[in-house]
Amino acid sequence: MIQKFTILFDLDGTLVDTAPDLMMAHNHVMKKFGYEERKLADIKKLAGGGSKAMLRKSMHQIAELSGKIKKTNEKIEDEMTKEFINFYSNNINRESKLITGVLDFLSWCKNNYISMAVCTNKQEHLSIDLLKKINIYHFFDYVAGGNTFNHNKPDPKHLTDTIEIIGGNLKKSIMIGDSETDSDAAETAGIPFVLIEGGYTEKKSNQIYHNHLAKNFLGLEKIIENYLND
Repeated sequence: MIQKFTILFDLDGTLVDTAPDLMMAHNHVMKKFGYEERKLADIKKLAGGGSKAMLRKSMHQIAELSGKIKKTNEKIEDEMTKEFINFYSNNINRESKLITGVLDFLSWCKNNYISMAVCTNKQEHLSIDLLKKINIYHFFDYVAGGNTFNHNKPDPKHLTDTIEIIGGNLKKSIMIGDSETDSDAAETAGIPFVLIEGGYTEKKSNQIYHNHLAKNFLGLEKIIENYLND
């Protein structure tokens, strides 16, 4: 049967609540390099742009809050990022869990011949590893990580290249994510966007462009059905 539709998903904060394991890795690095540790609520506001961006943003925030500027350079940031990735890869699924309704929604999509792919700024090998360990990797036709292409979200090519690779149609696609990084990519690509509330962002829902707003994946089939019937 011909696939009717394509759904692109963000990963962290959208499909999986990864914040507890990200916090563990983040605080491990911060402690090792002499920085303050952060709380779970802080991590949810820092995540979304990849590990290096998260660490850099965290260090800048700590400096602003404390008034103490600790000099860093590209080399130190690279060392911190490498340490983060090494630690996180060994502790990637300790406390992470699926967002409510994800498994049933993915099953429904598969049963309706909808093609699915992940577009995340998390590194590709980490994304695939997490998806496998949390037992949803088999649902997806492709996983485009932050290092899969020479560009990533909010660049719309992260989405459009993925749609092209899996043989989808831009006019029959939708993006589901939890932050302005996802929203900006979808809006520029010209595809509808479903915003999952309470995601990994500093912004409120009404500050992020979206066509649909959902608390989680429960009942999300109703939104998709409207597009399938177009």
